Amino acid sequence: MTPRMNIFQAAPEGSKAMLAVEAATEKSGLEHGLIELVRLRASQINGCAYCIYMHVKDATSKGETDMRIHLLDAWRESPLFTERERAALNWTESLTRIAKTHAPDADYAMLQAQFNETEIAYLTLLIGSINLWNRVQVALRWTHPVEAPAIAA
Repeated sequence: MTPRMNIFQAAPEGSKAMLAVEAATEKSGLEHGLIELVRLRASQINGCAYCIYMHVKDATSKGETDMRIHLLDAWRESPLFTERERAALNWTESLTRIAKTHAPDADYAMLQAQFNETEIAYLTLLIGSINLWNRVQVALRWTHPVEAPAIAA
């Protein structure tokens, strides 16, 4: 796959604004592990290999376990996720599939049971921003690095 363009070069002001939203989210008080799970789950739904690669790397570098990453697509059936994470992942799926879900009140109520208003605001911005990044990366055909496989002993 050949990248179509570099968004950072073609639209530097727009890219800078997207990075500013990312920086604000990082300083929001939301747990870094939760932020990475949300980014990774939306990227899985959207099929963005570049973002999946990046957020798996980021999540594991921040202490996330391989097993939780493997089970993220099945978080509803796994006991490895907290109620707070479940509320965030549910909201992530609801907003990522908003044309189908329309962000139902029940999903928002689940969120309110675990997050305060400021956290909900930043979580919603986070979900919106990762969905935008996914669309940009998929549309412009950005590819993730390919690492040499480890040699089996």
